[in-house]
Amino acid sequence: MTISPVDFASLLCSRLCHDLLSPVGALNNGLELLADETDPAMRERCMELLADSARASANKLKFFRLAFGAGGGFADRVDMGEAKAAIEGLLVDNRRTTLGWLVESPALPKPAVRILMNLALIATEALARGGTIDIGAEAGREAIEIAIRIEGPRILLDPEIRRTLMEGQGTEPLASRTAPAFLIHTLTTELGGMTLVTEPMPNTMILGAAIRAG
Repeated sequence: MTISPVDFASLLCSRLCHDLLSPVGALNNGLELLADETDPAMRERCMELLADSARASANKLKFFRLAFGAGGGFADRVDMGEAKAAIEGLLVDNRRTTLGWLVESPALPKPAVRILMNLALIATEALARGGTIDIGAEAGREAIEIAIRIEGPRILLDPEIRRTLMEGQGTEPLASRTAPAFLIHTLTTELGGMTLVTEPMPNTMILGAAIRAG
């Protein structure tokens, strides 16, 4: 698939705006309610809703900063504690999904972290009714391997996302929903690696990637 950097950046921006629309919209609605509300109990409830929406907005921005942007500062490697915290923030309002963290390396190269974050995004969204998401990564001398196992009562992975992950393109034009998968495939290809999506198993699926180390 051939797509210009500007068009791809536009798709990532569209995805970011789509995910932020709900919490930011809730902030706006909460402020409008607060302006007209005089009952102390209702005003307190409005403040709680505003705080929840502000937290959700900040958590999403922190996550996408690492997943799409240049998060982690100017260093070539990213602290995995920061990556874990960003994923936990993404899941904080999704009480049906629990995170298992199996990453022992204290830091990984930025491309590996970007792949991990976007795989986590896709995996989380595939858990239609919640479940567990176990994230592991191992850095060897020659390769960095990332594996994400999800388990839940209903797993739905968009076929277009699966095709884009594995082949770099689907049967439809690239869209904001498939842009994270395209980013993963592009990075792994550029780094001499490959992606993996297991065939559907009862309530379980594994997504992964391997890239050259260094």
